[in-house]
Amino acid sequence: MQKRVTVLLAASAALLWINGCNKEPVAYGKADKTPYETKACWRELSGGVEIDKSMLADKIVVYKEKHLMHLYRKGKVVEEFRVSLGKNGTKGDKIEKGDYRTPVGSYTIVRKKCDNRLYKSLMISYPSQEDIAEAKKRGVDPGGYITIHGQPKWNADGRGDQYTLAYDWTEGCIAVTNVAMDILWKSIKNGAKIEIHA
Repeated sequence: MQKRVTVLLAASAALLWINGCNKEPVAYGKADKTPYETKACWRELSGGVEIDKSMLADKIVVYKEKHLMHLYRKGKVVEEFRVSLGKNGTKGDKIEKGDYRTPVGSYTIVRKKCDNRLYKSLMISYPSQEDIAEAKKRGVDPGGYITIHGQPKWNADGRGDQYTLAYDWTEGCIAVTNVAMDILWKSIKNGAKIEIHA
């Protein structure tokens, strides 16, 4: 029985990372096909009332090797979150589209998005001019649409957080729990800095 469970978990983990940021991960158990309700999220966002000024943060710092994210307020770490990355997220810097790597560098948050598949997301300003120049030298497409995002809809209630955080399953994005995403959502304005370290 234990061997069967181990095999099922390994197969499910493989499906998680294959599906990535732009597709819905598949997990153990029945997937919920109902999309996240985004109307209220968009109303809040369009009114600019999603920010809690008492929680306003200075920057986000991600440590890929440690699978950790720190949220800074007034120069001090106020929150620490576990993260999942792309399949090859810890294997160096992102080089090209489709390499399943999470970029390394200094960026900014350029947009917030209410997502009917991955809860909410913060878009990162990847690729930078340096990333574009490096990709051009190599003759490759640097890719784009790298975000910090929440969980797939099958894990909307957070019961699968331990499972999803045990694997790197995105296409290069940074995934956090929905609870962590709510804190980031209230704390981060467009233009906020994000540093991603190897």
